[in-house]
Amino acid sequence: QVQLVESGGGLVQPGGSLRLSCAASGSIVSLNSMGWWRQAPGKQRELVANINSGGSTNYADSVKGRFTISRDNTKNTAYLQMNSLKPEDTAVYFCRVVGSKVSGAPLAVYWGQGTQVTVSS
Repeated sequence: QVQLVESGGGLVQPGGSLRLSCAASGSIVSLNSMGWWRQAPGKQRELVANINSGGSTNYADSVKGRFTISRDNTKNTAYLQMNSLKPEDTAVYFCRVVGSKVSGAPLAVYWGQGTQVTVSS
């Protein structure tokens, strides 16, 4: 089975930085896009950042210029570098991976269990 292991969450002061990691393991062999979504208390889950297999990225307007998504294909891992954190960034961050067991096969969406990021005020 596919497993997404997230790490790097925690408590940080406003203006601080954190780096989240999402390592994909298990049966998946072809990773198309990898991304991060977040859900704050009382709000809907929203896209934070995404990176596809070609390295193209997209970001939510609220994090542009502050967050950077990257991936290490040798480790099947995506990263989210979060700088200049704000209290509004407080949320559970979920890793999302689109991939397949065989290149060219139908794609499936996989979600991590989430990691808490808290920016104190």
